This record gives sequence, structure tokens and C-alpha cells, in this order.
Amino acid sequence: QHPEQGLIPPGEFIRVAEEIGFIVPLGIWVLRTACRQARQWQLSGNPGVRVAVNLSARQFAQKDLAEAIGEVLTDTGLDAHYLELEITESEMMQDAADTLNSLHAIHALGVRISIDDFGTGYSSLSHLSTLPIDCLKIDRSFVNSLEAGTKEAAVVRSIVLLGSSLGKAVVAEGIETPSQLEQLREMGCRYGQGFLLAQPLPAAFAEQKLGLRLGPPPVAPGAPPEGKPETRPDLAPSGPVSQPDDTIVR
Repeated sequence: QHPEQGLIPPGEFIRVAEEIGFIVPLGIWVLRTACRQARQWQLSGNPGVRVAVNLSARQFAQKDLAEAIGEVLTDTGLDAHYLELEITESEMMQDAADTLNSLHAIHALGVRISIDDFGTGYSSLSHLSTLPIDCLKIDRSFVNSLEAGTKEAAVVRSIVLLGSSLGKAVVAEGIETPSQLEQLREMGCRYGQGFLLAQPLPAAFAEQKLGLRLGPPPVAPGAPPEGKPETRPDLAPSGPVSQPDDTIVR
């Protein structure tokens, strides 16, 4: 929130943060804020809330990334099962050996891992069968061009079938029209996100959108009461295409 320019979108300030070397501490702050907010929602009577947080390329390259994530989970009290980290396909494929080590270290914590913008990078089927991945997120470029009979529709259908065969969840990104939603349902895609389902929302509006209970969280014995933390401005609810298992905030 700039005092003169107003709300600045992530596409602008993230680039600046990377240029000045601030993206790693910023990323940790985002992760901590999201985990703390999810834990508060859970303590208010919403036990199934899960959060998904994007990792930048520089964050993913940090040797102590898994340790830093573990510290955030311990500090916020969020069970690792309720955290999902999103890493783009291109970032994941930059250094196969280091990638595999980092992903296994993160997954060992119990954290879920998603491949973001899937279909635009260079991952192979052999990578998908060996990497500890829980979810494939279909890149919005395919969804935006989704029309029956197009090549994009064939790609989306193939990714949905691939994810199902490998036992991985599949999320369609960038759903903006009822027609896209209906086609994805027909293809068997269970989860999606996009402006049709919800636009980016601050925490207070996300609570209303998701119908979360807002009772005061209990305070652990001997612990000082904690005020409501801010949440990442660009977190948007990821509406399930059908039959959700948990509420996921992305």
C-alpha cells in the first residue's frame, strides 16, 4: 500500500524486491503471515483450512529453505499438512539434483508441493514420477483458450488424466467464464481458481466469501493474546470445481 500510488500489484513490487535482494525476507514474511492467518482460522472453528503460498526462484535456491519453513510452522503452530507451497515448473527444472534434494527436504516436513504454471516448462514424465509432488496446476494460458475441440482443450484433458493416473490433485488456473468451468467439470477437473470463483481478497473479505467461523481463538495457557495478523493481499480463495476435501486459500 503506497501512500501516493495506492495498492501496488505483486507483478510490480515483486520485480523490484528481486532487483534489490529483498525477495527472500519478503517471502518468509508472506509465508509466516499466511501460516499465522490459517492457524487463527483453524482455532476459530475452521479445522480444514489450508493455505497455498508461492515460492520465488531465489527462495527455492536457498540451501536452508526447509529449515526456514520448519521454523515458520513451529512459530505459528500450523500443522505442515495445512501448508502447500507452489513452485513454477521452470524454476523446478533449473537444477535437477538440487531440486530433488530441496523438494524431498520440504516434503519430509509434511508440506504439500504444487507445480505452478504446469504445461509451460520442460518437465518430463520421468520427473513427475520421481519428484515428491502433490498437485499439478494447469497454466492459465491453456484455460484462457479453452474451447471444445481446440488443442488447448486436448492438453488440459491430458493433464487432468495424467494427474489422476499419478494420484495427484489437479487445479485449473485462470477460470474466468462459466463455459470454462463447465468444460473443466466435464473433463473431471475437481479444483480451480480464477476471477469467476473469487478475485484476490484480504483476509476479512475472504472470511465472508468462504463462510468461515469468526469466533475468538483460544489463548494457550501462559501465552499473551495475539492480535489478528494481516494476510497477503493477493491471496485468493481457490474454489473447488466439485466436492472439496478442505478449504484452500491461495
